[in-house]
Amino acid sequence: MPDAPEYKPVEDSVPKVDNAVAVGENLSFQRKWWRFERAVWVFFGLIILADVAGAFGRGPVAKAQQQTDSLTLHYERIERTTTPSTMTFQFAPSAIQQGHVHLFVSQSVIKQLGAQRISPQPEQSILSDGGITYTFPATSANALVEISLEPALPGVYHMETGVPGMQPIQARVVVMP
Repeated sequence: MPDAPEYKPVEDSVPKVDNAVAVGENLSFQRKWWRFERAVWVFFGLIILADVAGAFGRGPVAKAQQQTDSLTLHYERIERTTTPSTMTFQFAPSAIQQGHVHLFVSQSVIKQLGAQRISPQPEQSILSDGGITYTFPATSANALVEISLEPALPGVYHMETGVPGMQPIQARVVVMP
């Protein structure tokens, strides 16, 4: 029977300090890594601040208001997909004619931004080129109409609203996923 080969124990090439493995350090790499970590922490901190401010919806940055002589529109310029929101229209006394107000809303509000309900219910709805014109009874000087929205898809949508025959309001709504 041949002789069994002799096995030598593997020698450790890393020097030991106090009977422990010394791994060494690269201070130049460590400083670069610390800089990278700080940049990541700053980046995430900015994302959190932007979220609290409403840059991704539901905050002061997301809220918007536009006004003409006949109408004031309150809406959210940044919305979230499948999250309910409300557009509020406040009519000036100049918009009230014979106890009624008329409101034109472009199709983008109805289809893309997902109009769910209108309050109060309109007396009349007339389908026109590019949108719908609603007729509401208006007895007070500051008549209000609310349209509840729930966008189904993310994207950037342009809308136009206003009192027919008067200056329209054009706005852009960004819907986030």
